[in-house]
Amino acid sequence: MENLAYTPRGVLTPNRSLAELTWLRVGGPADWLFQPADAEDLAAFLAALPRDVAVFPMGVGSNLIVRDGGLHAVVIRLGRGFNGISVEGDRVRAGAAALDAHVARKAAEAGLDLTFLRTIPGSIGGAVRMNAGCYGLYTADRLVEVQVVLRSGETATIPADDLHLAYRSSQIPEGAVVISALFQAPKGDPAELEQKMADQMAKRDASQPTKDRSAGSTFRNPAGFSSTGRPDDVHDLKAWKVIDNAGMRGARRGGAQMSEMHSNFLINTGGATAQDLEMLGEEVRKKVLQTQGISLEWEIMRVGEFKDPGAAESNE
Repeated sequence: MENLAYTPRGVLTPNRSLAELTWLRVGGPADWLFQPADAEDLAAFLAALPRDVAVFPMGVGSNLIVRDGGLHAVVIRLGRGFNGISVEGDRVRAGAAALDAHVARKAAEAGLDLTFLRTIPGSIGGAVRMNAGCYGLYTADRLVEVQVVLRSGETATIPADDLHLAYRSSQIPEGAVVISALFQAPKGDPAELEQKMADQMAKRDASQPTKDRSAGSTFRNPAGFSSTGRPDDVHDLKAWKVIDNAGMRGARRGGAQMSEMHSNFLINTGGATAQDLEMLGEEVRKKVLQTQGISLEWEIMRVGEFKDPGAAESNE
């Protein structure tokens, strides 16, 4: 970055370990980690960044495995300048770094129902990118538009329809960083919304390993989803069920384990490497394919380089 024709006001750190920035606490370093001061700082930085330098926007690392060899890119991580939440009539505007749970609670206080966000781990930027959903609702159902800083450094507002939100996916422009999102929400009684969220939390804690080190659901539900991200009840299958059918509940590799409590949760029991976690996931995929002819797709994003060159070959 010696030749960068801009001096950022935020924090730019070389060779920054990403392990402690992910929920699984594994992985190697990024070439650079940039934490912009505000949207203007981010825009100027991206405009000055050489076009051949890769950019990877990163949220709170709740749905991410960074491989042990690290990530050859500038990782953009948004902080306090991007976590504001404001209510405008029946709409809620949230910064990309705002936690999903905080947005749900703030909306509920104002009598607006975004309760589906309450149990989704992560931040709003990630919820948009992955069209996160819970309890039959998806980000696509409430999203109006997003603001992004493009790889060129230009700022743009993109209507939700132009993101082509689908099951656990979106078409955000390559290298673009989501900086805020605008939601439209139905009205509700604040006390009833608070109780609804409390019930959701209790249900989640009773069925998921929330006290373990995980990255949420490991694999997408395998079939029966429409382009809008809603499940087709006729063909709907659950990832945990096919994992159970393959006999992989509780399976281990090194410090990695498929949770005994919920078999679609990959957990770091202590001392796992990124390779342990990813290879265990691949063992599960192989066993499910062999036993049931179903090819599971990862929901957890895996990025970066393998520390062991042979791992890439065994992962194909």
